[in-house]
Amino acid sequence: MKIKNSRQEINRRTALTAGSVGALSMLNWKLPIIANAAQIKANAKSCILLWMGGGPSQFETWDPKSGHSNGGETQSVQTSIPGVNFAAGLKETASIADELCIIRSMNGPEGSHPRASYVTQTGYLPTASVKYPAIGSHVAQHLGDADANLPSFVRIGNTRNTAKAGLLGVDFDPFLLSSAERLPDNTQIQTTESRYKRRLGLLNQLEDDASDDGSKKAVIANRKLYSKASRMILSPEMDAFDLSKESLSSREAYGDGSFAAGCLMARRLVESGVTFVEVASSNWDTHFDNFSRTTDLCAEVDLPFAQLVRDLKQRGMLDSTLVVWLGEFGRTPRINGRGGRDHYPRAYSMAMAGCGIKGGQVIGQTDDGGVEITDRPVKVNDLLHTLYTVLGVEPEFENLSSIGRPIKIVENGSLIDGVM
Repeated sequence: MKIKNSRQEINRRTALTAGSVGALSMLNWKLPIIANAAQIKANAKSCILLWMGGGPSQFETWDPKSGHSNGGETQSVQTSIPGVNFAAGLKETASIADELCIIRSMNGPEGSHPRASYVTQTGYLPTASVKYPAIGSHVAQHLGDADANLPSFVRIGNTRNTAKAGLLGVDFDPFLLSSAERLPDNTQIQTTESRYKRRLGLLNQLEDDASDDGSKKAVIANRKLYSKASRMILSPEMDAFDLSKESLSSREAYGDGSFAAGCLMARRLVESGVTFVEVASSNWDTHFDNFSRTTDLCAEVDLPFAQLVRDLKQRGMLDSTLVVWLGEFGRTPRINGRGGRDHYPRAYSMAMAGCGIKGGQVIGQTDDGGVEITDRPVKVNDLLHTLYTVLGVEPEFENLSSIGRPIKIVENGSLIDGVM
């Protein structure tokens, strides 16, 4: 078995005999970045994941069924794609549909929020023995700049996602930001810069003592985090997190609310070299009062999503930035007794744009009532395989678990035909 990337192959047995477990871990985490450094600079690809936690209703977003009893109260609106309608709550997004690829035939294996979110983010069911990495961690590993002042993976907003870097280690964990409407917590030093650096020097001395006492592994991990954090908060690039640096007209173009602020910050971060930004929307778990709640939820995401795509295109960034609108599953065709829709992983929808994606198209189809997929079913791992391919990450690249087991980024997935 060999560890592979696009530039080189390294025999695993040779690597194991060449150094310690720590050396192997460093090899495993850093080689994709080192080997592809020139390609990274040339491509400069990035990804913005708009995470619709809770399971957005496909009927009230991308696959309305007006006129059918399963469609309920939801009306539809004509998009910029002839013959294609979205739900009326996505009026702004409908105007930029020619930039979007909509998939109406997604299907997943899980109907519970934690498990479905984990599968969608990692491609694997959760286990006690292996912590699988999230999409952002894989992208940061392969495309991120290890020497950058800003983190390669930023996650904004309250999210149900529990997947982080897992077996890749803390280097590729997300930088968590609870809200884009204020600066990140604990990123402003409370003393002079020189005094701050003296305190770091003292911390290093104390950690040297701890390392001598047998805590070397913990010290190394802690120093990585402190070094990265210190470099970040002392960098002028921290301005990327400050939305007050944007003009009033720019902020108004994205609309109001935390999701709008998150989308604007995502654009600023990508513009500053951040590789992967995830922005979480509100809770789409509409078991009751589905129609009024999805009206509010669509109002929250419609303008910011449309403006993000427009803004990236106007700045010449859409060709190198993949924008993904995705949740863990959809909602049931049948409206329950509380006027809500329940969990439905069997047939749901998502959208994406940019980075070589062919816009102005709809892939897949459901029947008149939205119960069954009638054309081109797309599995979660097919989607993940496609997203990584679009970004230039090899989906079958193998990382090693703590016991040396090779684990592919995506297993049993295929490129979705016609997406690129």
